[in-house]
Amino acid sequence: MAERLVAERLAPTPSHTVGPFYGYALPFPEGGEIAPAGHPGTITVHGHVYDGEGAPVPDALVELWQAGPDGSLTGAGGSMRRDPVTGGFLGRNGVDFTGFARIATDADGHWTARTLPPGGPAAAPYISVCVHARGLLHHLFTRVYFPENAEANAADPLLASLDPGRRETLVATAAPSPGTYRFDIRLQGEGETVFLEFR
Repeated sequence: MAERLVAERLAPTPSHTVGPFYGYALPFPEGGEIAPAGHPGTITVHGHVYDGEGAPVPDALVELWQAGPDGSLTGAGGSMRRDPVTGGFLGRNGVDFTGFARIATDADGHWTARTLPPGGPAAAPYISVCVHARGLLHHLFTRVYFPENAEANAADPLLASLDPGRRETLVATAAPSPGTYRFDIRLQGEGETVFLEFR
């Protein structure tokens, strides 16, 4: 009886969460600028990160990894160059394609990356995405496919394994301006993005 009374008086504890989350330490200058400066083939991929209630997540981190236009997975180093004198970040060199981005969402949950279209080795080119956010015990993995590759997308084993409603959460939407794509990430709820589990 005494144990039950004590239990009723204790406040519930918060759910487990990732943390401490040092979001300020993870982004770096020009984190979303994957394409070399002035490259004519640059595309823009952008979107929002939404929680289960459809509210924007203002402090998420979106990481992108991708193959180069030639299908190469090597990418150049140098995403996070440091100044040898001050130890501060220099940012990218603006010349090499690294294939990696890390972008913090803004107050509206929005993120933007400027990159080059991915090539093979996959039949359907895609960009790998990793989402870090408060409340996530484990970061989430997904992919961005592109609508103009409809034939290759239809042959992709992952996309083919999903019903049409779920499949469309992995395909970016082409914007009216050429070379611009929107890819929203919904962490839960209606229209939840398909997330991958690696074992």
